[in-house]
Amino acid sequence: MAARRTDGPGADRRHRAGAVRGAAGDPPAALTPEQARERILAVIRAIPAGQVMGYGQVAARAGLPGRARLTARVLGMNEDPDLPWHRVLRADGRIAMPEGSRGWREQSQRLRAEGVVVERGRVRMPALDPAKALDAEIWGPR
Repeated sequence: MAARRTDGPGADRRHRAGAVRGAAGDPPAALTPEQARERILAVIRAIPAGQVMGYGQVAARAGLPGRARLTARVLGMNEDPDLPWHRVLRADGRIAMPEGSRGWREQSQRLRAEGVVVERGRVRMPALDPAKALDAEIWGPR
């Protein structure tokens, strides 16, 4: 059995799944799966009504750059009815569910109810910078 690489371009992504970059380029700090999940959920909860973010934007804001699929997985396992899951879209602004499905229709309706323009299942995605307000909301003093 071949040994797995644990760093560099050939590293197994699952091995590095919990790695998070520290401040000022410090080495990655390991997060438990629950810590990563809570970070992602905190970012999603902080998305203001009428605004949207991409899966990758949520992951990056949670300190997990490149982990868009983890964001999708966390949302897929969500059981909190108050989580604003509908504010998370694909990077190109499309709703990730199959067009015309019950979930697709519900997400479209929820976004429209918040004043988001949804045209053929697509929303115009904001630039990355407006999320500065999210940083203050998530990581600011409580």
